[in-house]
Amino acid sequence: MSYFKALLLLCGAWLLTLNAAQAQGKLSGVVLDSVTHEPLSFASVFLANTTLGATTTEKGEFEFPRVPKGTYDIVGSYLGYRLGKQTITVEAAPQRLTLNLAPTGNQLGEVVVKPAPNKPEEYRQFTELFIGGSTFSEQCRISNPDDVRVMLDDSTQELTARTKEFLQIDNDALGYRLKYYGLYFAYDKDAQSITYYGQPVFEEMKPRDEAQRRLWAANRLTAYTGSFMHFLRSLYTNRLAAGSFLAQQVRVVANPRYERNQQQRTALLAAGAAGAYSPAEKDSLRRWSREAPELATLYPEPRPIDSLRRVKPNGRVYLRFSGQLQVAHFGEAPDPRFKQRMNTLGPTRTPYPLQRQVSRLQLADDEAEIQADGSLRNPLEVAVGGYWGFEKIGEFLPYDYVPTGMPTPMAPARPAPAARPVRRR
Repeated sequence: MSYFKALLLLCGAWLLTLNAAQAQGKLSGVVLDSVTHEPLSFASVFLANTTLGATTTEKGEFEFPRVPKGTYDIVGSYLGYRLGKQTITVEAAPQRLTLNLAPTGNQLGEVVVKPAPNKPEEYRQFTELFIGGSTFSEQCRISNPDDVRVMLDDSTQELTARTKEFLQIDNDALGYRLKYYGLYFAYDKDAQSITYYGQPVFEEMKPRDEAQRRLWAANRLTAYTGSFMHFLRSLYTNRLAAGSFLAQQVRVVANPRYERNQQQRTALLAAGAAGAYSPAEKDSLRRWSREAPELATLYPEPRPIDSLRRVKPNGRVYLRFSGQLQVAHFGEAPDPRFKQRMNTLGPTRTPYPLQRQVSRLQLADDEAEIQADGSLRNPLEVAVGGYWGFEKIGEFLPYDYVPTGMPTPMAPARPAPAARPVRRR
C-alpha cells in the first residue's frame, strides 16, 4: 500500500522478564566442533537481542549464572565456523546444553572468489535505510563496512545486504556496540518495505566520564519512551493509558476506482508525449498517480483493551485486531529529522497533548503473541509504519533494558500552545 510504508523488524524469538524479583535460572553448556566433537575454546556465546554474552573456557564451556525465565535464541560464534543457534526455554531449574558449530574452512583445491567491492551509491542507500535518519542514527557508525555485501537486482530493483560474520555498529548516542550476526536486509522499492533480521547482541560501551554515562542513560530512556517495545510491554500488562498510548481502529477496504483509473492512466500515457496532453488530461494524470489501491477510515474512539489483546488461560498474551491499528504516544515530540506528515487522531472531544508520535500496525495473520519483554514471538507477523517505521537502529535497544524515571501516566490535557520540541542529543 502506497500510504503504509511497512517496516518488518525480524529479530528472532526470546523472552525476558522485566521484574527483577521473578525466578531466574542457571544456563551452562559447551561449544563443540560438529565434526571432531572437540571443544572450541574462547568461542562467543550470547542470547540474541540482549546484553547477555559469554566467552568459552579452554574446555569450551560457558555459563550464564542468572538468566530470567523465558525463551531465547542462544547463539555460538567462532572464527572459521558457521553460527550455531538453538531456541531454548529457561526455567528455574539449572539447564545444560551443547552447541555444535560446523566448520567453514576451505577444502583442498577450492578456489576462493573474493566478492566485488560495494558500489558507493548502493552501500550509501543501504546504510540510510538500515541505520535510519534520526538524530540518534546520525551518531551510529559501521566499523566494518567491508564485511557487508550490498547488491541491487537490476530487474526487480530490490536492494539486499548480507554479512558473512557480523556487522558491527557503534551507537555513540546510546552507548551500545551492536554486533549483528547473520544479517539479512532487503528493501523492496515497489512495496516500500524494509525487512531485516539476524542475531544481534549488545555490548555496553565504556563512558569516558560520569557526564557521558548520564547522557547515555537519558538517551536510552528517550529511545524507549513511546517505542514499539514500550507499547507491547504496556499492552502486555494492560497499562496503555499509563504508558501514554492511544490505540485507534483503522478500517481498510479496496478502492473500487483504483483499477479502472490505473488502466485509463496507462492508456493515456501510451497515447503520446507529455507535451501533447491537454490541461484536463494532465490534471487526471496527477490525480491518478496519487490514488491509493486501498481506502482507510479512522475511528477516533480509543479501542478497549479486550479488542487489542487476548489472554489465554495459561497466561500467554496475543496482539489482535482487524484492518490496521493506529497508535499515538503523547508527551514526547517527534525527532526533528522526522519530516513526514503525522497522521491525524480524527475528531475527538478529548483534548490530548499536542506533542505526539503516531504509528500504524498491521497483522499478517489474525494475531501475534507478545512476550513479557516487549518482543513478538514471531516478528514476521506484524508490520509497522509511521513513526515506528522511522525509528531504526539509532533507537534499537536490547530486550533486557529496564527503564528508570519513566514519566507519569497520561491524562487528558487542557488545550495548550505548541510545545517547544525536545532536542535529542
